[in-house]
Amino acid sequence: MEMTWSRWFRCESSFGLLLVPSQPGVFALGEEIAGPAGDAVRRQLAVFEIDESEDLVRSLSRLFTAASPWRGRLASMRCYMRYSVIPGRQERSAAVLALRNWLALQRGFATRPFEISEAATVAERAVDHVTRGISAKEAPAG
Repeated sequence: MEMTWSRWFRCESSFGLLLVPSQPGVFALGEEIAGPAGDAVRRQLAVFEIDESEDLVRSLSRLFTAASPWRGRLASMRCYMRYSVIPGRQERSAAVLALRNWLALQRGFATRPFEISEAATVAERAVDHVTRGISAKEAPAG
């Protein structure tokens, strides 16, 4: 399924939702995280919520109410949102399920500890072999 997404936009208050359509669709929330330091610093977003809605503007406006579990996070962090209009209920549900599965998989990769496994792949063994050779050549004789 191909989805046409809006651009990411900052969600500081419900007034920022003036251009969001009152149509069914899917939305994603993300917070800005610090990127790697250096010459090529890039802004990065970490998606923390994906959901569907019968009325995008109404659902997104509710995020700013006192009853919303996201209100504090939206107020205290640099959060952004985007949406995709999807009229069909089944298509919306399938899209949200696929996106949530992808997000859960990405979280699994991000939280996995970096360990050296005995069952390293051929590529990992090759990299280890090459990097050991470089460090041995660069070390001063002594």
